[in-house]
Amino acid sequence: MNSEFPRRMGIRSLLIASIFLLACADQPSFRTITIQTTDGDASLAVEVAETAEERQRGLMFRKSLADGKGMLFVFERDQILSFWMKNTYIPLSIAFIAGDGRIAEIHDMEPLSLASVRSSRSCRYALEVPLGWFARAKINVGDTAILSDFN
Repeated sequence: MNSEFPRRMGIRSLLIASIFLLACADQPSFRTITIQTTDGDASLAVEVAETAEERQRGLMFRKSLADGKGMLFVFERDQILSFWMKNTYIPLSIAFIAGDGRIAEIHDMEPLSLASVRSSRSCRYALEVPLGWFARAKINVGDTAILSDFN
């Protein structure tokens, strides 16, 4: 019997486990938020960007984003928010949301555009979703996102 066989199997197993762990670590984790509308509630699975690094990267370099999923950007306080689509290949819609959860504005954004999309008033959150999702879910300015878990 080859004495190298057990050692090689150990290395192979370690490599497979490492690849698996890296693949799992790269998968986003989602949390569900609810948006109260005049037509009822809409739910959305979101990745949460809370740190400066997470907010800066956002949805850059992604090739797709499923309907019903999005990214919630959480800031420390209400402020004028500004977003662009540098290195973002997915057409998106963005909602600027005040600290009380009320949706203040909704805008559509073009992939790879360097044009800034700014909130016209101070907001604490921004929610990016696939282009047109807010309209398909019948979500409008004035509706309320339940964000108490993100304060």
